[in-house]
Amino acid sequence: MTLAEIKEFASFDSSTQRYIRRSLDIGLDREDALARWSRDVVEAASIRAQAQVYRGLERMRTTIPDDSDLRSVEPFLAPLVTLAAFDLGQGRLTSFSAFRFLYERLIGATVRPWLPSAFCAAAALPHLHPELRRKLLQSISEAAATASGWSNRQPAFFPQWVEKVDAGSTALPH
Repeated sequence: MTLAEIKEFASFDSSTQRYIRRSLDIGLDREDALARWSRDVVEAASIRAQAQVYRGLERMRTTIPDDSDLRSVEPFLAPLVTLAAFDLGQGRLTSFSAFRFLYERLIGATVRPWLPSAFCAAAALPHLHPELRRKLLQSISEAAATASGWSNRQPAFFPQWVEKVDAGSTALPH
């Protein structure tokens, strides 16, 4: 399964891969995301805003509803849609599969049943350009939107920053 997760991550374009790694650093408090990921003042501001929005992740992890009791859905789903709206608004998660890949790692496997509804709600919000809304909503398959059950297996692959290696420094001395 880990290999399948690696292959899925490799299928995303480079900007999506970068955003997922950055988001995991922020959401899982792995690294100093500002130092690692900001290339300019605009990106630094985006990282600060993302860190602010991601402050609710810990609470979300502990409030995932066990069933469809409507009283327990709102306190969880409303913040999840807000978080999803932020991430989709950044323009780097351009498909349901990229969104699902990130959120399964940020929140855990138990969030899977809630991802299609959060994604569709966030993808339909008017703050997104109509073309992006169309692309996002068309990216969710019927199978994902209507699944009757979800795996509870936790993700195994968590992509991280990889330092570039200078090709000249890897050469063996003669």
